[in-house]
Amino acid sequence: MNSLDWAVLIGYFGVMVAIGVWSHKRVGDVSDFFTAGGKMPWWLSGISHHMSGYSAVLFTGYAGISYTYGVTSFVTWSFPIALGIAIGSKLFAPRINRLRSRLHVASPLEYLKNRYNLSTQQALAWSGMLLKIVDVGAKWAAIATLLSVFTGMSLNQGILITGAITAVYCTIGGLWADALTELGQFVIQLLAGVSMFVAVVLKLGDKGIGFLGAWDEPALHGHGKPLVGPYGTVFLLAFLFIKLFEYNGGMLNQAQRYMATGSARQAERSARLSAILWLVWPVVLFFPMWMSPLLVHANKPDGSDSYALMTEQLLPHGLLGLVIVGFFSHTMAMCSSDANAIAAVFTRDVAPVLSRRARAWGARSGLVAARVTTVVFLGLSMAVATQVNSPTFKDIITVVIKWVAGLMGPIAIPMMLGLLRPFRRSGPTAALTSWGLGLLAFWLVNYPVNWNVDGGVPLQYQVSIPLAVSLVLYIVIGYVRPEDTPERLAVIERVNTDGDGDGGTAAAAAVPAPAGAGDDVVGTQPS
Repeated sequence: MNSLDWAVLIGYFGVMVAIGVWSHKRVGDVSDFFTAGGKMPWWLSGISHHMSGYSAVLFTGYAGISYTYGVTSFVTWSFPIALGIAIGSKLFAPRINRLRSRLHVASPLEYLKNRYNLSTQQALAWSGMLLKIVDVGAKWAAIATLLSVFTGMSLNQGILITGAITAVYCTIGGLWADALTELGQFVIQLLAGVSMFVAVVLKLGDKGIGFLGAWDEPALHGHGKPLVGPYGTVFLLAFLFIKLFEYNGGMLNQAQRYMATGSARQAERSARLSAILWLVWPVVLFFPMWMSPLLVHANKPDGSDSYALMTEQLLPHGLLGLVIVGFFSHTMAMCSSDANAIAAVFTRDVAPVLSRRARAWGARSGLVAARVTTVVFLGLSMAVATQVNSPTFKDIITVVIKWVAGLMGPIAIPMMLGLLRPFRRSGPTAALTSWGLGLLAFWLVNYPVNWNVDGGVPLQYQVSIPLAVSLVLYIVIGYVRPEDTPERLAVIERVNTDGDGDGGTAAAAAVPAPAGAGDDVVGTQPS
């Protein structure tokens, strides 16, 4: 990087902070901070949903998969995400929006107290927060890895800089700042991605290879196959189920985008927009990665530095800075949205259980608590980021695929399926059992079993077995030991219907807001 690249990067940071300061004026209470008061346009929610779904891990971990295996990076990652969100646009997005508009909650997990019980809500809240700390830690490590390639900056310095900038704008501006910065980041990403795409196509032309002829090159032998290596059919199916839950609210931050729109219909439209972006845009980003074996020789065994090396070689200064800003835009979008989601879970779901004083928070004190929690979460995730390359986590892609994907099912299944009428029989026993034994299954296939199996358990089973265990137990126990009380049925009806006159019951209309949810939580009338 030279002075021009640094100017682009510093200018980007300045704009992000300025957006946060401007968004501060739109935040008057916790509803504005966590769900934008239900006033976010559907198109902004859709772009924000898309941008908050991936980070610089795309340019490190998945760049390595593209360098080693080729198009399977798209087939087994962004394609199942796009399909999962498209399914969720009908299945989950409208119902999650009604959590805010009809149950008057500001956190995606608040409704679990009435849908199941307090123990279930706390189990999912604590495990979700801990997983998110690890997940976001991997994202900080990914962007710091890229920064070190371009600047020579140490891993810890990169983590500190990106974390500090993100903390400023997302802490003062809340979800509005997240969404508006993600809109700006989307534009930057568009320019950077197209620049890199064009640079690679031109370079292939200079080598006499051509756009389509590249696939016949020996270096790309087998790279056109959709399912190769550890990324086979079982992995694809497991990932589809995982992403169906994760990207429709299971990881909490995407749920907030659905809650932030004005109505269930708008939430559905925002999800469809996000699904289209996930289907089309990653192809532009992945193409240079698929071509990378023809252009660079990765220094790292997993190829995770291939995209950064290619960027250095192909782009002039200025554009190089723009692409680096693109790296930051992905990571900061995801991490800031995660921080906001976890702050919502802690202040709305956990703190009122731990402290009597928290149950009496007013609009101002609740907002202060939300901002403090955001800073604490970011600090903890940055601390974890410094350990991502330790023997416990091994590397970035291990954290993202094995830990996050493997643990997603047990946490998300009770939350997401609890919204749907067909699973109304499943109550606290089904939820807690599927959660607990799903986590146990994750441990058994990732650690103790590995000691006795040559080469360990294949990756596809590491991510699929915990999901399968949780899903089967949740359904079976619901039928064997149904716990569909009138109060729980009322909650389900509230999130499955619009208005009290189109299927909701009198009992449903009387469902109380969760503990800690006062009048300051809701910014709009029920849709």
